[in-house]
Amino acid sequence: MTTAFATVEEAFRYCRDMDASLSERLDTFANVARALRPEMQEAIDRMVERLKAHNVGETAPKPGEVMPSFTLPDETGRLVSLDALLAAGPVAITFHRGHWCPYCRINTRVLSEAQDKINAEGAKIVAIMPDREQFAASFKLDGDLHYPVLTDIDNGYALSLNLAIWVGAELEQLMAAAGRDLPRYQGNEAWFLPIPATFVLASDGTITARFIDPDYRRRMTVEDLLAALQNAQNRGEK
Repeated sequence: MTTAFATVEEAFRYCRDMDASLSERLDTFANVARALRPEMQEAIDRMVERLKAHNVGETAPKPGEVMPSFTLPDETGRLVSLDALLAAGPVAITFHRGHWCPYCRINTRVLSEAQDKINAEGAKIVAIMPDREQFAASFKLDGDLHYPVLTDIDNGYALSLNLAIWVGAELEQLMAAAGRDLPRYQGNEAWFLPIPATFVLASDGTITARFIDPDYRRRMTVEDLLAALQNAQNRGEK
């Protein structure tokens, strides 16, 4: 498998469209990316080790707590509030690094494929990312998403949740060399990114489940998400 692709982009397209679970798609892409660009993956490994050593993400809102509110612009510039989303029932909030991140793009493609099942739970899903409006629109189109993609300007909301990190000097240099122009995407020079995370909320805003992993190559499975949404719906009906 790792020798079948000439470029990372070619591998991404294959993994995005695989007839497989989200975890299988992500693992396959990670293995190919390691074979094609080992220096990047080794730098990511070091970053993940550093973040885990400092328990980064652990202090983000936990199950049983009420999710802090937000009002953020979507990919069309329309302001979307958490209160308005919750008015219709349970909500899943997914944080993504950016439109350029292949792991985020694989993640959202699978979520798009599961959209009917999510709707069947009477739930809504929303994506939050630090990219500006034009890039959020590109992300939504690329993933064939049927839910809002919100811009977290300067990572303000992620910072308030203790979810935002500095990528570090090593990865900043490697990412810039690979054409990842975060200053243009985000409109700032900070080189901050959110830790990809998923929060599932009952209709009263209480967090019923969360998935946070400093290793952005891992995401909440669709099966776990659907089960969490069903539990959130049941909680709201009591």
